[in-house]
Amino acid sequence: MARFKIGHSFCLDDREFKILSGAIHYFRVQPEDWYHSLYNLKALGFNTVETYLPWNMHEPQKGVFNFQGILDIEAFLQTAQDLGLYAIIRPSPFICAEWEFGGLPAWLLNENMRIRSSDEAFLQAVASYYDELLPRLTPRLLDNGGNILMMQVENEYGSYGEDKAYLRAIRQLMEERGVTCPLFTSDGPWRATLRAGTLIDDDVFVTGNFGSKADYNFAQLQEFFDEHGKKWPLMCMEFWDGWFNRWKEPIIKRDPDELARAVHEVLQQGSINLYMFHGGTNFGFMNGCSARGVIDLPQVTSYDYDALLDERGNPTDKYYAVQRMLKEHYPEYPQMEPLVKESFELGNIPLSQKVSLFETLPDLAEPIESLYPMKMEELGQNVGYLLYRTWASWDADQERLRVIDGRDRMQLYVDGQHMATQYQTEIGQDIMVDGQKKAGHQLDILMENMGRVNYGHKLLADTQQKGIRTGVCKDLHFLLDWQHYPLPLEHPEKIDFSKGWQEKQPAFYAFDFKMKALKDTYLDLSDFGKGVVFVNGVSIGRFWNVGPTLSLYIPHSLLREGDNRIIIFETEGIYSETIHLVNQPTFKTIKGENL
Repeated sequence: MARFKIGHSFCLDDREFKILSGAIHYFRVQPEDWYHSLYNLKALGFNTVETYLPWNMHEPQKGVFNFQGILDIEAFLQTAQDLGLYAIIRPSPFICAEWEFGGLPAWLLNENMRIRSSDEAFLQAVASYYDELLPRLTPRLLDNGGNILMMQVENEYGSYGEDKAYLRAIRQLMEERGVTCPLFTSDGPWRATLRAGTLIDDDVFVTGNFGSKADYNFAQLQEFFDEHGKKWPLMCMEFWDGWFNRWKEPIIKRDPDELARAVHEVLQQGSINLYMFHGGTNFGFMNGCSARGVIDLPQVTSYDYDALLDERGNPTDKYYAVQRMLKEHYPEYPQMEPLVKESFELGNIPLSQKVSLFETLPDLAEPIESLYPMKMEELGQNVGYLLYRTWASWDADQERLRVIDGRDRMQLYVDGQHMATQYQTEIGQDIMVDGQKKAGHQLDILMENMGRVNYGHKLLADTQQKGIRTGVCKDLHFLLDWQHYPLPLEHPEKIDFSKGWQEKQPAFYAFDFKMKALKDTYLDLSDFGKGVVFVNGVSIGRFWNVGPTLSLYIPHSLLREGDNRIIIFETEGIYSETIHLVNQPTFKTIKGENL
């Protein structure tokens, strides 16, 4: 049975061991493609895979757990072990990862607690999660015949807090549940974050996160080790080989040959985990959000990351550049030819059916009534859309409406007619609506949760509670008697396409087609506005015509031989009578840059 230890160097069975790791998040890759991605990692000459674990996916509702399908971490680890790969596991409560709420479950927002702290209520929530999670991992520790080398206590905590009692409590929760492998933290490599976020005096191994200037960053890490009398190996736990992308911003790219040189600079001094090796996709509503001052900037569905494997899992120019560098400088790491998947095109798929959201609304949600508007979390909803409805009397030929304190994006309809769309800083501004003096004007407000922040102080901000958080004013007073229709859109099969459709309203559009050979493809959404897409009932994520991405990736495993159905939920009233499946992603030019 293999043994892994951390001394002056990493040692595997008493032999010096350099970790060559790549990040592949099992929850961003369909299970049918795990082997493809892991094989390509092994084929590059790497020996280890690293992954976060998303608490909010494994416990979407308090006390309700899911470890099936794309969340089957045990099957993912077994696939890696079968290929001869070791694993680094990061089961910390918070993961960042450009993931919805940094992996924290939204139901925590209903609890009276301070997250990521030694607050007993938060620690109890983590303990309950670990009671379900860790028994699935401990049998897969290296000492128990598995492939897990080490586990993370907390993630970049030095960029958030310095509550050492909290860090020690998380460590204790792990050890009490049978975690015996070496533990580590990962932080920015400068002194302030290392001092705040590590347990170096408790002998918890310390790693750094950076994407360039390895000599400088490792020197800072080594200085911190020396200050505490530690003679540990150097490791970059997240070497950022690319970057994530946000709506309305250009795609971020990095030169492949420059990256290969930078990776070599790391390997000359220590071990590495490439973040990301395969980025994958933020399926569903699971994209994260960057916090910037008073406004939050949600990230796109694709987590391609300009990584060594593209969103499909195929090698990129970066892969081959690093491959050449390793062959020249580290021939002791054997390489193989990578796997490459084919993709396909299918154009002019005609529209089969369409229906307005307002018409099929009763099929999708039971209304919940209250005197004042309720937040999304108060309704037990985590992600997606929430429609608020009430009726109001008009006291003048023109009325002033305002949504007070709403997140994140609001669309207002009066008697089915679109009146305004507002986002974050615009919400609360006056909306002047003409109409007849009468009772019974129907107000519909569609709120979209575009993603909770995944990093920084705003994790604690009340802005992470979504929906209408205070109320809706007509003239100077708050309106009453609201109906709430939660729309996480988990059951698109309930949509009733036999009902009516009206232009310039949010609507569902169904497209049917047949297939024989199943291959990856992309859905070109250049002719649509904003919304989400379902392929045979599975949500493949959000789209938005502001760019930079104008397509969504469809893995082959979500398609079927024979009949297939794509349903597009579009909120802006912008649609096409045909769709096109293409073999490459579609991009939009932003700020003069051809993407």
